[in-house]
Amino acid sequence: MNSGKIIGVGYTASVYEWEGNKVLKLFNTGYPNESAESEYHNAMAIRDMNFSKPKAYEMISYKEQNGIIYDRVEGESLLDWVMKTGDLQECAICMAKLHKSILQNEISNVPNYKDFLRYHIPNTLLSLEEQKEILQMIDKLSDGNTLCHGDYHVGNILIGGGQPYVIDFMNICHGNYLYDVARTVFLTEYTPVPPETKDRDMILHFKKTLSDLYLMQMNVTREMIKDYLSVIIAVRKGECPNE
Repeated sequence: MNSGKIIGVGYTASVYEWEGNKVLKLFNTGYPNESAESEYHNAMAIRDMNFSKPKAYEMISYKEQNGIIYDRVEGESLLDWVMKTGDLQECAICMAKLHKSILQNEISNVPNYKDFLRYHIPNTLLSLEEQKEILQMIDKLSDGNTLCHGDYHVGNILIGGGQPYVIDFMNICHGNYLYDVARTVFLTEYTPVPPETKDRDMILHFKKTLSDLYLMQMNVTREMIKDYLSVIIAVRKGECPNE
């Protein structure tokens, strides 16, 4: 393997320099093959769509680890940028502009967002009646073939050369665009901040304000996403049990 130095470390993978201005996203030992293959399939399915992202090229195997070759994007995450500058308005504008360019695409050869929600219902924590209620909530949501990123938040946006790029294609799906907007609101505003965190109240206000500004830029109201948000919250325990 002709990889260079490590340039990033995430929860499931590390990113290495690669030849030809590319990088290798190498998944951790023990990371499920089907999950790595799913990300590769998703990345290839959107490869030629017209929005800013690192293109995927091939999937490789190194010892017991799977990896995907991507274009290299130099820059910092939008999360790091907004924490450094405190410019929530510009951050929201950046988020919305890139998100709109993603949502203008249609796709059908990736999972349906409703299947993702059904899969993550925390059945062991709920009664049969509660499970049935959530399934009914999911069934009532609108269908669609809009490309949804599924994990669109400031940590998955890189700023390189003054331009934002979206990364991380594990949760790509198709559905109604309001689902993806609701997911972004959830990931921006509702993910927990530990009680012992320094300046916790300020961070919570920061998250809520950024979410409000993002919705304004998307021209979406909270009323429009409330049913999607309710389901996302209801299944989160199944998706991230340790959160």
